[in-house]
Amino acid sequence: MGIDAAATAWLLASTAMVVFMTLGLGFFYGGLVRRKNVVATIALCFLSLAIVSIQWIIIGYTLSFAPNTLGGFVGDLRYALLNNVDGSPAPGTGIPHILYAAFQMAFAGITLAILTSAFAERVSLGGFMLLAVLWTTLVYDPVAHWVWGGGWLGSFVKTVTGATPVDFAGGTVVHIASGFSALALALVVGKRLGFGEHEFPPHNIPLTLIGAAILWFGWFGFNAGSALAANANAANALMVTHIAACAGALSWGLLSWAKTGRMGSLGIASGAVAGLVAITPAAGYVGPLAAIIIGAAAGAACYAALSYRLRVGLDESLDAWAVHGVGGLLGAILTGVFAEKAIGGVAGLIEGNPAQLAAQVLGALIVMAYAFTVTYLLGLLVDKTVGLRVTETEEYLGLDIVQHGEEAYSFGE
Repeated sequence: MGIDAAATAWLLASTAMVVFMTLGLGFFYGGLVRRKNVVATIALCFLSLAIVSIQWIIIGYTLSFAPNTLGGFVGDLRYALLNNVDGSPAPGTGIPHILYAAFQMAFAGITLAILTSAFAERVSLGGFMLLAVLWTTLVYDPVAHWVWGGGWLGSFVKTVTGATPVDFAGGTVVHIASGFSALALALVVGKRLGFGEHEFPPHNIPLTLIGAAILWFGWFGFNAGSALAANANAANALMVTHIAACAGALSWGLLSWAKTGRMGSLGIASGAVAGLVAITPAAGYVGPLAAIIIGAAAGAACYAALSYRLRVGLDESLDAWAVHGVGGLLGAILTGVFAEKAIGGVAGLIEGNPAQLAAQVLGALIVMAYAFTVTYLLGLLVDKTVGLRVTETEEYLGLDIVQHGEEAYSFGE
């Protein structure tokens, strides 16, 4: 297979869009924290992209996408330092291998950035940087290999259920992995000082809405780019991505309105992100009607998960678990319900293939359990060695001043 110029052009644009999403996530998160921590929160997303990109070149890409080693747990080292990764077509595609590596690098970067939700406003910078390398190497890279790199998961699940689990653009690899890892880290690092005693209102809602707009835009590259071609499958993925976001925004917004008497803008934005998360694994397999159902279900489920988190006093600060973890799990499962063979070559439950639903459930649960367990252990390791949390004094002063020597809003003083 030679280089497909149209596919290459689309993947170049999609890669840039996913990188932009990571930086937009910084704005989304930054508006939700207190004023004294906004710079530090945005900087964590920038750092996530920087750290993962270097790790990806050195070892991440080869662990994720090289042929199997260690029984299919990870890939071998043939692509370490991007050896043998050049302008020739990536295996099974019409795009340059180095572009495929870059596209997947952007996915790895935003996954780590999502994870920063877990310890916002209280994480040690050194502890985060060490955890970032360990987590990407020991959680993200193996999971990416299992799901997208031909690892052991597909064959194992097929043996048990009779079908192979599918994940079009990262519902399992990105969202379940990061969301349930965030839950584990929130349990390790503990609550912010005063959480449950004082209100921690978002300091800049317009900044969060700007971040949501960037995420919505970039998600078209995230999902439609995962078709790896400029074709009808990419066009379908783009359409269902947008439809699910709209359904999620309305679902969350209306539920909030019914409960509180108001439809908050943060609820609309969060619901849109929930819809985007849930459609991600399904984008290449379902049509617009299913996208409405998936998006609406995600808005409701993620709203319920956030309400539960607050009710039990869990300080997973920016709701990666409630939105990405729960939304990703729901989306992975519903892919097995609504997948249409005519769209993506996979039939789901509605088309008479219950094995696909069983495969989706089992694959998602395995990734969820692995990500949560390994991340919890990594969090304990980092916390006991270099420390994962700042001191109480540093947390009180705010991470912008303590870690960066900067203020977001000095007003010329």
